[in-house]
Amino acid sequence: MTFSLFAPALFVLLWSTGWVVAKYAGLYADPLTFLVLRYSVAVVLFYLVCRFAGVIWPKSRRAILHAIVSGMFLHGLYLGMIWWAIGQGVPAALSGIIAGLQPLMTGLAAAYLIGERLSLSQRIGLFIGFCGIAIAVLPKVFSLDADVIPAYAVAVNVLGMACVTIGTIYQKRYLREGDLRAVATLQYVGALIVTIPAALLLEDLRVDWGVELFAALAWSVLGISMGAVALLLYLIRRGDVSKAASLIYLVPPLAAIEAAIVFGETLTLPMVVGTGVVVAGVYLTNRKPALPSA
Repeated sequence: MTFSLFAPALFVLLWSTGWVVAKYAGLYADPLTFLVLRYSVAVVLFYLVCRFAGVIWPKSRRAILHAIVSGMFLHGLYLGMIWWAIGQGVPAALSGIIAGLQPLMTGLAAAYLIGERLSLSQRIGLFIGFCGIAIAVLPKVFSLDADVIPAYAVAVNVLGMACVTIGTIYQKRYLREGDLRAVATLQYVGALIVTIPAALLLEDLRVDWGVELFAALAWSVLGISMGAVALLLYLIRRGDVSKAASLIYLVPPLAAIEAAIVFGETLTLPMVVGTGVVVAGVYLTNRKPALPSA
């Protein structure tokens, strides 16, 4: 079995844990402050990996700038806005359905901005995937008191979804070449350029140092910032943007299962059914077209 076959599943598994980590880390640090720590450690570790492996860095200023700008959108703005919105009271279920819009938006934008053509089955797959997300989380959303959900925080969450769409398209268009380890290092520099000022302006920089914080930080950096993000960059470069983005559909249902295991949250029948629908949608979006018969 080649790496390309199990890379998508491994990416989804690692990326989905970010929802659990966000809730857990929020107990010990302000959201943006924690992200500053996470990105800082990721920059150092990726740089050491690059030095040890003798990675060739981008030679032109333009290539360096493209990597930094993509990181500002993919990490700094996207995760920063989502983590901050959840910290302001946006429920994880609602945040999940908002994030579920991203593959649809990416598929549409890719067709117009980089000429990526979607087959009928891929379009149907994107739509079915979004329906699965809706089935999984909307019943829980409707049970919430809308008066306690800040409208401004929901708007920020939506902007975060738009930012990761922009970052994904930007990555595919301008970063077609170069070592992914060097690109990832520069992207986290871009993330820090956005996140540090935001944390200074919006938070008290609360950090409760302890074993729990370091455990959350270790997994966030090694499992997500290095493992999952490297896989995402690999998938974007190797295949269609819309196919890579469709994997995001699997994240909220899987995160719900993980939250049920870790935090004892209720795993409802709609979540189970919705997850099955999501899997069907992702399959249609990512399956290889049938070869014409001779």
